[in-house]
Amino acid sequence: MTDLETPVAAPRAPALRRAAPALLGYAAVRALGLVVLAGWSAARGKSAYTLLTARWDSLWYTRVAELGYGYQVRLPNGDVHSNLAFFPLLPWLERLLHALAPLSYADAGFTVSLLASFAAAWGVFAVTDVVYGRRVGVCAVLVWAVLPVGIVQSMAYSESLFTALAAWSLYAVLTGRWVTAGTLAALAGLTRPVGLAVVAAVWTAGVVSFVRDRGRGAQDRGADQPDGAHHGERAPEASGAARARRAPQATGAPHTPRAPHVTAPGAPALRRALGMLLAPVGAAAYVLWVGHRTGRGPLGYLDVQAGWRNGFDGGYAFARFVADKFTSFPSALAGAGLILGVGLLLWLYVTGVRQRQPLPLLVYTGAVLALALCASSYFGSKPRLLMPAFPVLLPLARALARLRAGRSALVTAGVAVASAVYGAFWLNGSGPP
Repeated sequence: MTDLETPVAAPRAPALRRAAPALLGYAAVRALGLVVLAGWSAARGKSAYTLLTARWDSLWYTRVAELGYGYQVRLPNGDVHSNLAFFPLLPWLERLLHALAPLSYADAGFTVSLLASFAAAWGVFAVTDVVYGRRVGVCAVLVWAVLPVGIVQSMAYSESLFTALAAWSLYAVLTGRWVTAGTLAALAGLTRPVGLAVVAAVWTAGVVSFVRDRGRGAQDRGADQPDGAHHGERAPEASGAARARRAPQATGAPHTPRAPHVTAPGAPALRRALGMLLAPVGAAAYVLWVGHRTGRGPLGYLDVQAGWRNGFDGGYAFARFVADKFTSFPSALAGAGLILGVGLLLWLYVTGVRQRQPLPLLVYTGAVLALALCASSYFGSKPRLLMPAFPVLLPLARALARLRAGRSALVTAGVAVASAVYGAFWLNGSGPP
């Protein structure tokens, strides 16, 4: 796994130029999805733009941007849906863009999501480029783009914004930019509850790095004091083993690691500690504010989520939902598909572990998968809740990168068409994505 004490430097080529093939491919996939959605919606007498900007969660975000918090709906069964369940960063950006440009709140939400989706694609490329190289990075972006629920990346939802912040925070961790990592993790925590996964990745990487620093320091002190030095003898040159311990370690990726940053002694530890302190600030601040607003203290946010029937039950409700599918034959096919889908996710995660993905990616992905699969939330939304777990797609990206260019393009194009058709069908359905 990536050596957390030896951050790799960013590529020497201009970052945007290096990522250009990935971003152009991403733009093509998203354009295809929007064209198919527009045609499908027009055939059904619906507005594709309305589906993207003014339905379901998009309405809740724009209402927060326009009117602030405090709106709630009481359902006939007694449930209370409060807009306090929606984290504030996306509405803040919608309000800011509405104030700066002649855009409605819905237009501002779509614009933020559009820009954030490209920032997310760039971040996915940057992380993968550091770990596996440019070709796999391009493939990772394309695989992320052609997800069956990829159309959500173009909606006025918070998934694209969150994925962008999470990806760039992970990139900052991998390249030793701890303050940047912590700041982006804090912003991710203001975007979605799953921001805790980014915090977990930053903290795990930081703790492991501190522990390894102490162990390495003890080894170096032992190497610098060989036998006989206390008798006044001059210490010999450090052995090859000692020099090897001081030398930058390889990243574990299948390409040559880049040179580490050079920093003043003590500075990395201070920046690392500051980054770790910053990481949970966003999520903690909002949860505490909601608790103060509701008068329930730290439990206030949990009460708000309970009003939406959201909670963490270890996957019990989801397991019952899947089991209920097998009570009749047509729905049993859907149940089998759900089991296969969950099995595929777990297999990809285990494959990532075997391929020695960097520890921050494994922690982040595991937390996103656990929070999505083990929550008792609306089950139809689980596919999009899993979308930020982009590192789980890296084994697929590596397999795609091993194909010849022509075959890789053909496979990607075929899956992109299927994804576009499914996205149009999905958004024109009756339920929220």
